[in-house]
Amino acid sequence: MIDREISKKAIELFQLYPILAITGPRQSGKTTLVKELFKDIDYVSLEDLDQREIANYDPRGFLMNYPNGAIIDEIQRVPSLFNYLQTRVDEINKVGQFIILGSQNFLLMESISQSLAGRVALIKLLPLSQKELKKANLLPEESNDIMFNGNYPAIYSRNIPANIFYPNYLSTYIERDVRTLKNIGNLNIFTLFVQLCAGRIGQPLNYSSLASDTGIAVNTAKEWISILESSYIIFLIKPHHKNFNKRLVKMPKLYFYDTGLITYLLNIEHAAQIQNHYLLGNIFENYAVSELIKNRYNKGLKSNLYYWKDNKGKEVDIIIDNIDQTIAIEIKASQTYNLNAFDNINYYRKISSSSVDSYVISRVNKNKELSNESFISWNNISFE
Repeated sequence: MIDREISKKAIELFQLYPILAITGPRQSGKTTLVKELFKDIDYVSLEDLDQREIANYDPRGFLMNYPNGAIIDEIQRVPSLFNYLQTRVDEINKVGQFIILGSQNFLLMESISQSLAGRVALIKLLPLSQKELKKANLLPEESNDIMFNGNYPAIYSRNIPANIFYPNYLSTYIERDVRTLKNIGNLNIFTLFVQLCAGRIGQPLNYSSLASDTGIAVNTAKEWISILESSYIIFLIKPHHKNFNKRLVKMPKLYFYDTGLITYLLNIEHAAQIQNHYLLGNIFENYAVSELIKNRYNKGLKSNLYYWKDNKGKEVDIIIDNIDQTIAIEIKASQTYNLNAFDNINYYRKISSSSVDSYVISRVNKNKELSNESFISWNNISFE
């Protein structure tokens, strides 16, 4: 098993709350993680039809079968179970009782907020981080390879080629998760919608344009974006407005959690094709941003990532907004140390009222510190 950064936080939270909830995309390693960390706790999956029928028919009896607690996988498949789970943990009145897993964040969070508020600690497990791959000596030597392969555990632990894994992953996701979340009549149009989203990574999200290109209504586009968010296919980065009076862009930017899925959706067949692809810069930006958000989630923290763009086209790819520190980051696919990459950050620094630390993440092989700024290599992405 590949060691996961979030393990320490998972153990800590399970010792503080009656229930630990772990969400994240399908096949991100949730089940493997909890089985390894909590070997003495019974495991049951509600993907199993027999178990799901028992939980639906007699939820109280189902929970009584696990007097010492249990790991309950895909719990959102039996929403009625949450109310009984609340009663059960209140009766026992101790920490460390149940671990619940789910790959559909909307359904899980809706049930948690209704029934389990105050009783549950929540963490998100994303595909493998760069740190995890490096620790396991599995990080590819070339940036194009990691962008093409993506970061799902099965690609590394089971040696499944990316061009086999992602078609099956997308098919499974659409046939199972999408049908559960929303009754979409034409799944081919939804697949086209996902492909069009892949072509818009790193760009402000324009619902009207996306809807027009797909041939659907704007409200439908908004619903489908919510589906992709709740099932951990995409995430949105909001614009940063702090301490500015200037007119700024207000649309969020669109990213995927995994670049391997992006390259599949863009019909890229092998890693070498990325180098000359017209979206090389966007794919690399997506890779870097996804690593930044993993840095936060693996510590049990919420995202503090934003982007900044004014109406004159000046833009900083990522603003990390800490209480006592602002970090401005530009992301460039260049493989050379180009000082011009700091131009927009320097502009931002002049009009910002706060102290700004500046970095450029690029495809250089080693970090390089200058007087007031630093280059960060693609294989060493880490910020608090």
